[in-house]
Amino acid sequence: MDFAQLRYLIAPLVDELKSFPHSMLASLCTDLGLPAPPESGTKRERLDDAFGRLPDSDLGNVANLILQRRPPAAKARIAIQDVLWSDEPTIEIPKRYRREVAHALERIDLFVDPRRFDELLDRHWVLDTDPLAGWFGQSDTSLRAQIERHVHRNPDDWSVDHLFDQLGVYEASDYRFSQFLEGLASADLRQSEEQQRVFVQCVNGALKACGAELRESDLQGGYPVFSLVSLRAAQRGRPKNLIFASQLKPDLRFKDAIDNDVEILGNPDDVLVFDRPISSDGLRWKDLQSWWAETRKIDDPQEAKESLYRRLMACLPSNSPPQQLMFAAFYKAFGPAVPDLPALLPEVWLHWDPKTVRDRGKDALLRFRMDFLLLLPHGVRVVVEVDGKHHFADDSGRADVHRYAQMAAADRELKLAGYEVYRFGAAELSGDAGMSTAQDFFRRLFKRHGVAV
Repeated sequence: MDFAQLRYLIAPLVDELKSFPHSMLASLCTDLGLPAPPESGTKRERLDDAFGRLPDSDLGNVANLILQRRPPAAKARIAIQDVLWSDEPTIEIPKRYRREVAHALERIDLFVDPRRFDELLDRHWVLDTDPLAGWFGQSDTSLRAQIERHVHRNPDDWSVDHLFDQLGVYEASDYRFSQFLEGLASADLRQSEEQQRVFVQCVNGALKACGAELRESDLQGGYPVFSLVSLRAAQRGRPKNLIFASQLKPDLRFKDAIDNDVEILGNPDDVLVFDRPISSDGLRWKDLQSWWAETRKIDDPQEAKESLYRRLMACLPSNSPPQQLMFAAFYKAFGPAVPDLPALLPEVWLHWDPKTVRDRGKDALLRFRMDFLLLLPHGVRVVVEVDGKHHFADDSGRADVHRYAQMAAADRELKLAGYEVYRFGAAELSGDAGMSTAQDFFRRLFKRHGVAV
């Protein structure tokens, strides 16, 4: 939070207290969270002294109390809110996508209740620039008057895009935009749940392109409440090296530790390392195939596609038909769409340790490899695990609560690190029913994350 800017913005509002009698200054300061003013001096001196002793750590609380108990004019209120909201978790919605939301809203009614719509606008935007507008025979040129004329009385005059531009929607902070959008989706502006859901479906088509959506988060008064949420997983950074397609622990070393360049020792075909930058579109099959063709010097695209598929399929455990079915189901489900879809990577190494189990202990290297990984657009990382008996039973086949607890703990760590984790029981993945189960999962996964198929 910019404390200097916040102090600058609320100083004039504290100074306004000098219009009250000396006897009221102490209680007014207490009411707004300010230190008690000295008993002597002019009113301005007393207020300046109290405000000067206010520590930065209390500025936010004082600003909020001023907004609640002595709300200033819209321009000052919005400036203060933007500073206070700067520390709130926000979802970035660039101007391009805000404009696409406006264009999408041309297809439906922007609001149902005009009075509630104006109240929403008053909460977020500056509508009156001249407090004397319309007085003494002057023409009222305020934005409020223009909205009344061009939006309410003559609704075809202004497009939603023009209205948003006049309001300042495209330049507003991400947090203010999200609050405004959630307000437009609320039951205050839409008189039925069906109208709310039509609105949400309309804007989500534009929002998902930048990794966000309005999602039902609560229920108030029998109506759903929608909140703007991110579709992007929290991460620690972009992938730098993908080590995959190997059941055996790879023999590798850093060729250049500064640049994080990995070198595979022994037979380089025993393990694959994808070391190219991964864009915001994720790692698509066509990116993987291009890398494979160039590193293997394969000129024919069809040969590159088929040989890569065979190489990935070959790394799957021969004693795990469910994993093989999962892999085959993915590529069979989408056919010609596969090149533009995220690649399903098998046997991906999450942890790699040069030490052995004897050195670290048997529990140190648990969950070092993921069955499958997808890198979706906007940094979303999806882990798919196929659980055989060894995930929850000991070598004799008896249930092992310790082993299950280790698996659950590892899942928590993955999720906290920004991965989505989905588990399948091996019994789910057999025959035609298993093929349908896997394919339905991937279709729903892509739909959830806005990946076009």
